[in-house]
Amino acid sequence: MGNRLPAIVIALVVLLGLAYSSFFVVQAGEQAIILRFGEIRSVKTEPGIYFKLPFSFIEADNVQMVEKRAIRFDLNDIRVQVSGGKFYEVDAFVVYRITDAERFRETVSGDVVAAEQRLTTRLDSALRGVYGLRGFEAALSDARAAMMTEVRDQLRPDAESLGLTIEDVRIRRTDLTKEVSQQTYDRMKAERLAEAELIRARGREAGQRIRAIADRQVVELESEARRDSEITRGEGDAQRNNIFADAFSRDQGFFDFYRSMEAYRRSLTDSDTTMVISPNSEFFRFFQDAAGTVPGSATASGAQ
Repeated sequence: MGNRLPAIVIALVVLLGLAYSSFFVVQAGEQAIILRFGEIRSVKTEPGIYFKLPFSFIEADNVQMVEKRAIRFDLNDIRVQVSGGKFYEVDAFVVYRITDAERFRETVSGDVVAAEQRLTTRLDSALRGVYGLRGFEAALSDARAAMMTEVRDQLRPDAESLGLTIEDVRIRRTDLTKEVSQQTYDRMKAERLAEAELIRARGREAGQRIRAIADRQVVELESEARRDSEITRGEGDAQRNNIFADAFSRDQGFFDFYRSMEAYRRSLTDSDTTMVISPNSEFFRFFQDAAGTVPGSATASGAQ
């Protein structure tokens, strides 16, 4: 019995090893590809415990696990040319699923990295084609969603040939390259300067128009004021003449005396005034006679 114990233990270990290698577990979010001597025998897509032939070391049955969940991969700094001829840098990402594990195994040996390398080439080409038909502004407008749908549709046939299904394509960033950025800045600066100059020109034009209107109004107001003042002055002169005429008709002597006093006042107000005139002139008649009689007038009357 003692000589048979090691053999029994070895047999149990072998049996346990065979039993362990005959089962495998598929987790949620995974799918299993069963390979028998390098050939695909079946694909398990549901979670659970499954049986396979042991001796995977001699490639009897091998199991390759691949993702069942959505996978995202990013593509950065793609240089694309838009319809205007300028270049831009684009960051994008793709969301896909492995929906045909058998084809996925056959085309890229179940290697996600290899599959994404092939998708990268096609995505780069699709982005260049879609951007090349549009201007840069389209990527910043509502047309962006339509552009991404177009890229996705172009990418799907190649993805299906790899056993993949493209669920979504999105643009994360669209930026100007350094050269285009400087050119765009210079263009925007020139446009703003031109716009500012246009606004200033319109302001100057409006200012000249307002000043012209104001000058015309000033001329009109001054003309109206001069007209009104002339009318008022004429009315005043007429009223003054009427008053003088009425005063003259009432008392001619007092009127003559008043007019002479006004003449004296106006003529003699300035102390520097020098007058060369005969004392016997009619101008000084009220200085010599309160009645205003001109000297020699009586003699002249008698002679006549």
